[in-house]
Amino acid sequence: MTEQSTKSYPWPNDARIALSMVVNVEEGSEYNIADGDKGPEPVDELQVTLKKPMRNYGNESNYLYGIKEGAPRIIRLLDKFNVKATWTVCAKSLEKYPHIAQTIKDRGDEACSHGYRWIHQFKMDETQERQFIRDAADSIEQTTGQRPKGWLSRYLLTDNTRRILQEEGYLYHMDDYSGDQPFYADVDGSDKPMCILPYAMDSNDMKMWVSASFTPDMWLKYAKDTFDTLYEEGGEQTRMMSLGLHLRIIGRPGRVWALEEFLRYVSSKPGVWFASREEIAEQFIAAQEE
Repeated sequence: MTEQSTKSYPWPNDARIALSMVVNVEEGSEYNIADGDKGPEPVDELQVTLKKPMRNYGNESNYLYGIKEGAPRIIRLLDKFNVKATWTVCAKSLEKYPHIAQTIKDRGDEACSHGYRWIHQFKMDETQERQFIRDAADSIEQTTGQRPKGWLSRYLLTDNTRRILQEEGYLYHMDDYSGDQPFYADVDGSDKPMCILPYAMDSNDMKMWVSASFTPDMWLKYAKDTFDTLYEEGGEQTRMMSLGLHLRIIGRPGRVWALEEFLRYVSSKPGVWFASREEIAEQFIAAQEE
C-alpha cells in the first residue's frame, strides 16, 4: 500500500480540503430482543449493560429520540449552511423511517451502507456476510433510489469483507482510520486494490455518548482544531476531514449548537469542498488513472 505524501492531484476548484459530513442512521436497527436478538443493545448514555435477555424499553426510546427530535435539527442545519452529507445508513432504519430516506433523496445526498442492521458482522461466515451486504444494498436502493457505493461496518469486519464488497460492486470502503486522505489498499483474494476513504473516531460525536466527561464544548474545539490543521496542510498535501454524527447524539438540544458553530466556522473559510464520500472516491480514482 502506497499513500500520497504530497498534493499530487487537486480537489475541484483547487480546494484546500474535502470535508465529509457523515450522518449515521442506526436508530431502529440496533440489537433488540423484539428483533430476535439474544440481548438488547448494550450502549446508552448511562453506560448500562443488561446481561439478562430482556427488552430495554428506556434505551429503545433513547434511540427513537434520534428519529423524532435529532434528525430534524441536523437536517435543518445541513440545509441552513447548504452542506452536502453522506448518510451511513442501516437499511432497516430506512425501512422503518422512510421519511429519512426521502430526505436523503430530496437533498441529493449520498446513502452509504452501514449494514442491513446495526449489528456486528465479524462472526458471520462468507455466505452470511455476503447476504448481509447484498440485503443492505437491495434495501437501500429500494428506499432511496440509489445503490450504495460505500460501506461502513459496525467497527469489526472479516478478512472477506473487502473482497465481497468489490464483488458486489462497491466503490470504496470506510473501515480504516489510518490516514487523512484516500488511498488504495490490497484486497485478500483479489488482484485489484480497493479505494479506502479513512473514517475518524477521534472527532466523532460518539465520544459524547460513551464518555459523559467529553462535553460539547470539548467536541467543538477538537473538531475545529482538526479542521484547522488539515486546512493548513491542504495547501501542500491532499487532505480530507471526516466528521461523524449521530441523530441521537449531536441532535440533542444541549449539543446541536456545537454542530451549528462548527458549520458556521468552516463555511466561512474559502477553499472548502463539502463533498459526498462517493465524490471524493471518484476524484481520487480518476486522479490515479491519469
